[in-house]
Amino acid sequence: MPTFETQTYWDAIEQQRLLVKACKTCGKAHYTPRSHCPHCFSADTHWLPASGHAVVYSWSVANRADPPYVVAYVRLAEGPMMLTNIVGCEPADVHIGQRVQVTFQPDAQGRTRPYFQPTGKDTA
Repeated sequence: MPTFETQTYWDAIEQQRLLVKACKTCGKAHYTPRSHCPHCFSADTHWLPASGHAVVYSWSVANRADPPYVVAYVRLAEGPMMLTNIVGCEPADVHIGQRVQVTFQPDAQGRTRPYFQPTGKDTA
């Protein structure tokens, strides 16, 4: 459920745009959206359009689900880590270092969510 800190983020997701917060004081981007920078605690933050490019940092397959799905941490090109699902490939094909790109799809309740899918180009 959106809050005053995350409403802008969810509005952008509905428009199929990915945003992260960035700190004007220390210059670091962060995810999840919040009013204060988790790096330096400054309240001087702003929204930054994200490229949607990321690399798989870690992943796990929920094999007991029907169908199985991949939960992953991806490192966004802007720096922060994001917890997400990898879609558009077989779970066995996901690997650390894999380049992925954001895609927007409805969840089980019909709400638009950001997921990531392989780009076909690996870092390793």
